[in-house]
Amino acid sequence: MALLSFSRFLSLSNPKSTPASYSCTTCVMSLKMKAVNKDNAAILWYKYDLRLDDHPGIALASMQSTLVPLYIFDPRILSRFSDEMLELLVFALEDLRSSLKEQGSNLMIRFGTAESVIEGLVKEVKATNLFVEEEVEFDLWRIVQGVKETLDMISVTPKLVMWNTPFYDMKSLKVLPKSYDEFKKLNLPTTSPLSSQVLLPKADLSLSWGTLPTLEDLKKFMDDNAGTSRNRSSPTSELQKAQTATLSSFVQGLREEEFNENSLSDSTLKKIQRKRPIKSAFVTQCGNIVGGGTSLVLNALSAYLRYLEGTSRDEWQEVHEKLCAAETREGASFGALFGSALLLGIISRRRVYYEAIEYEKERNAGFVSPFGYSAKTVAAAVDTVCSIEWYTLLALKSKEASSAVRIWRWNGHLIHYTLTGDEGPALLLVHGFGAFWSHYRDNIHNIAQAGNRVWAMTLLGFGESEKPNIVYTEVVWAKLLRDFIIEVVGEHVHLVGNSIGGYFASIVTCLWPALVKSVILLNSAGNVIPGYSGACHSDVRQTSGAAWLGARFLSVFLRLNLRKTVRSCYPIRSDRADEWLIQEMLRASYDPGVVVVLESIFSFDLSVPINYLLQGFEKRVLVLQGMKDPLSDSRSRLAMLREHCEGIVIRELNAGHCPHDEKPEEVNSIIQEWVVTVESEVLTTSSKR
Repeated sequence: MALLSFSRFLSLSNPKSTPASYSCTTCVMSLKMKAVNKDNAAILWYKYDLRLDDHPGIALASMQSTLVPLYIFDPRILSRFSDEMLELLVFALEDLRSSLKEQGSNLMIRFGTAESVIEGLVKEVKATNLFVEEEVEFDLWRIVQGVKETLDMISVTPKLVMWNTPFYDMKSLKVLPKSYDEFKKLNLPTTSPLSSQVLLPKADLSLSWGTLPTLEDLKKFMDDNAGTSRNRSSPTSELQKAQTATLSSFVQGLREEEFNENSLSDSTLKKIQRKRPIKSAFVTQCGNIVGGGTSLVLNALSAYLRYLEGTSRDEWQEVHEKLCAAETREGASFGALFGSALLLGIISRRRVYYEAIEYEKERNAGFVSPFGYSAKTVAAAVDTVCSIEWYTLLALKSKEASSAVRIWRWNGHLIHYTLTGDEGPALLLVHGFGAFWSHYRDNIHNIAQAGNRVWAMTLLGFGESEKPNIVYTEVVWAKLLRDFIIEVVGEHVHLVGNSIGGYFASIVTCLWPALVKSVILLNSAGNVIPGYSGACHSDVRQTSGAAWLGARFLSVFLRLNLRKTVRSCYPIRSDRADEWLIQEMLRASYDPGVVVVLESIFSFDLSVPINYLLQGFEKRVLVLQGMKDPLSDSRSRLAMLREHCEGIVIRELNAGHCPHDEKPEEVNSIIQEWVVTVESEVLTTSSKR
């Protein structure tokens, strides 16, 4: 049986670190000595940690007599990468291999599934240890578990050593409070990064180390192995084709440019390539994100932090230009520029924090102001990495607390979701503003027991899902739903949406109807406008001083009035607005980034009406309307829907704004019956063909 060793909250000593930050050093050295044997061979499996700098895994693995650093081009891991991310990956691996060679080692390149590759390599080098970074994402965790199960079957089972890069000096997840406000009160010290100067065992020249692919080779490999990235390859392939359909049928107000925000014309690309400095960190063809190797990224980080100083260095000037273009709101440029490098692990979060704080001290005679950072770029870098670390810890704790919680990464951000049911039609439940997936607490299992598979997700910016510093729009959330259906569900779904979640579901139905079997709207947001023809309106979303101030006022107001506000949405059964629901909403209201999400309230554009979004889809739309909804005039709304959405099915309920939670038994029964009816019609239509 494979042995597991965890070093999540352990740190290795650093000559520059303070004693207070490294109370666990003795524990780590003990772990290292137990893992070391002069005759041991080890494999270090690189995934999203493509660096030597600040890498606890390689520091531990370097004590082995033989070390094989390994990167596997596994289609399941790479399937969600854009072409630009694949290009960034190739550059990062080139630099990593070069850095390892400078240390006398090398990077082994293999193609295939991780289980098969690692099993073969373990037997070949007679490895006694496999070092692998702990994963929070469900799909990656499942791959690691698959590797473990595979290794359990061989005669000499190696030890699986799970490692992590600790950001805070924290002994256990048990001390992590659920509220970020309470977490900050712990005032935990941060740990210092490790040096990249690690003495590595010499590379075994008798091994076949493999060749790095070009971007074109890699894209061909991914195309050839598209069917292996998921279990249900055929439906997924159909969905991927559907999501690339043109958007010409949609309104001018939600233009295609919004869905290709990183695209550039050929002439622009040539201009960027022509002007690119020698030490540029914008290595991809699009040239919008920082990448390359660790040294390039660190150089770009220095340029970013020193933006206010100006520079005559060409590559720093380039960073400053990109910073201005990416600053869609204050501080958003850091995540936009460095988010991909952080995701691939070209640079660690605590290295960013360390460099930012050191620069702040340099600016302020060795001190860090307790009232905020003097440079906005320092604040942007520190706030971003601290926020990412919080949501990572929160996700790890949620996974430990409940096996129902799963984590998916979208555009680099952590999204919480759950799945119940093993077979039957697929349903995706989408919550309203301020809620989360477990707002469907009494719907998920009941609907699944009727022979369905039920997914429920927490949208970006809500609940325990990440709240990055971006400009939130209804289109961003619609794209999130689209990608979740394609990447996670893998087949067509019945979309269920409450409040603003219903509006997002309607956008998905309009833009990508091939992904949706039917739509169920629970007191959905959105208007009905007769004769709407898709008139052009502005789609530019810029934060304003009024939105900034309004979001902060609204945050305080909601915290003080949350119980009253929520209970008003439950006019029939106020007991359903219980303490659990209130506390979960309050908890999320203190999360980093929540005021940025609240700013979106002041820029929401719901001018594209529901009747237009559902045009041509009406016969597959079910509207469940709580008639005592305090947020809308339900009777006049239903009258407009009946008049302007021919074929739509409407059921009136004696409930408020959240009928699924206030009257779960009634809503569950209606949804179950609806799914059976739609599915039978689909089968009948298919048989006629």
